[in-house]
Amino acid sequence: MAKVKLGKKEQSVTVREQNLSNEKEQLKASVKTEKKSKPGFLKKFFRPIAVPFKWINRHLVPKYIRNAFGELRNITWPQRKLSRQLTTAVMLFAIVFAIVVSALDYGLDKVFKKVFLHE
Repeated sequence: MAKVKLGKKEQSVTVREQNLSNEKEQLKASVKTEKKSKPGFLKKFFRPIAVPFKWINRHLVPKYIRNAFGELRNITWPQRKLSRQLTTAVMLFAIVFAIVVSALDYGLDKVFKKVFLHE
């Protein structure tokens, strides 16, 4: 818990609440900058070059591929840190599961050899 002065009063605010408010402010700032942006020099310069590629995209690329790329643009991707944490969790689970299954296989192999083959 951190104490933050808001005006004349002090309030207890958690770190998570501070991060959430900072993220909201950054999101508002990014939305404002997106609205103000105008097409730049490069966009104007490359527009005539892009026309044949647009035609190729519209007429030669199947619609489901165009739709797939459109859906990829709509995805909210996780941040790199979260992706790394989740990948690590999946890898650790897979390793532990493989060890358990191999130990179980080895144990059952020994048991069945003793019972059925009388070794």
